[in-house]
Parts: sequence; structure tokens; C-alpha cells
Amino acid sequence: DVVFEGLKILEKNSDADPVEVRFNKKLGEISNKIDVVVYAEFSSDEALNAFKSRPLYEESIERVLPNRELRFVAVTRS
Repeated sequence: DVVFEGLKILEKNSDADPVEVRFNKKLGEISNKIDVVVYAEFSSDEALNAFKSRPLYEESIERVLPNRELRFVAVTRS
């Protein structure tokens, strides 16, 4: 719950559209190690950098970092 609530803060950050934080339903057959998923879209690298520079992002990191075991990041480019 600490990690989930810490990540939910990111949904208030206006530099991404959308930002969604959800519990993983763990429907995969091979690996179910991820408990919480953050999905965000950014119009540019600048928007991502702006998102990461906000106090909400820092607050989220401070809450989540000491309470997580794994972190995976996926980036796509169109």
C-alpha cells in the first residue's frame, strides 16, 4: 500500500497524459513479480524531463524508493 499510494501521486502530475497507476492483476503465466504498474505517455523527451522535475515526482520517489524491490521501465518511440 505504501508503494501504491506513493505512485498514485504521479497521477496529479500534468506533464504526462495519461498517467495511470494500477495494481497488476497478475494474469501472466510466467512471471507475476510486479505488483504495481505505472503507465504514462509523454509527447516528447522534454515533457518526460518536465514530469521528472516536478515536486510531485520527488515526493513519489521519496515514498516509494525505500519500499520497493524491483523496478522495470519500458520506453517506446513512435
